[in-house]
Amino acid sequence: MSQTQTRRRFLTMAALAGAAGIFSSRDTRAAERPLETTSVRIANTGGICPAPQYVSEDLLRAEGFTDIRYVEMPPPALGQAFGRGEADFGMAFAAGPIQAIDAGAPIVVLAGVHIGCYELFAKPDIRRITELKGKSVAADDPRLLTLMAAEVGLDPAADIHWVTSTEPSFNRLELFAEGKIDAFLAFPPNPQKLRARQIGQVILSTATDPPWSQYFCCMLTGNREYVRNYPVATKRAMRAILKAADLCASDPARVARTIVDRGFTDSYDYALQTLSDIPYDKWREYDAEDTMRFYSLRLHDAGLIKSSPQKIIADGTDWRFFNELKRELKA
Repeated sequence: MSQTQTRRRFLTMAALAGAAGIFSSRDTRAAERPLETTSVRIANTGGICPAPQYVSEDLLRAEGFTDIRYVEMPPPALGQAFGRGEADFGMAFAAGPIQAIDAGAPIVVLAGVHIGCYELFAKPDIRRITELKGKSVAADDPRLLTLMAAEVGLDPAADIHWVTSTEPSFNRLELFAEGKIDAFLAFPPNPQKLRARQIGQVILSTATDPPWSQYFCCMLTGNREYVRNYPVATKRAMRAILKAADLCASDPARVARTIVDRGFTDSYDYALQTLSDIPYDKWREYDAEDTMRFYSLRLHDAGLIKSSPQKIIADGTDWRFFNELKRELKA
């Protein structure tokens, strides 16, 4: 590595660590037991909204981790990856971990990181979800749109024409842009792309429209064995990721540049817009267990899981570290 690259990396680390308040918590870490392991593997599930885990690398190093790896995988594979021992932590929309817990995956949900990043776009003549009856729709996450439709009294299977395909060339955004489907539930950076092209209108945003805006969207999930065997490392890794969430809120331009420079996304403009749109600084204010209960109940009612919300929470959550960090990292 050249001297210029080394200096640039040092300056980036110092800026990120300072902005996130790393240096202010040295006394707290000094009172903790030593790390049981200095290795941690973070699931790279794609998209922009999991930016806190992407930008946490330098904060993890400040916590004492020396072997930090990002493992590429699609969000639905998170539970399986944990089961195969391929990753230790990862962020995902709440429905994914809940379904994995219901299926017996060895994972534990540890924290909520941010609220809404999904937006439902529709043609100009459609203004509410009830008007999707008989319409053709596509979704970056069909589970969420299924729950949204059921919430307003639609039968998602009978009332909506789902447009899906396993073909690599299948492009939901372009189908919507070309007027071939009536609505599209979009995940970043697709909402930002649609707004930039002035296509469609937003009829629901999970960041602003209840009940979705009242709960976390992305949850931080851990490998159960890692959490059990390495509690100190678990807390320190969580602290780095939650501090990175604060950094996303306080300095989205710096975070956007960092995740582009490190190859997690290729568009600075879309990254900056996404980071500016998502309220990353709300993680202290929301109730993670309420989020799990909310989505578990709806997934159960929709027939997407068999377990009750109580069983999901009992079998697959651990809020000890999150509650400690909420007190420790007060704004």
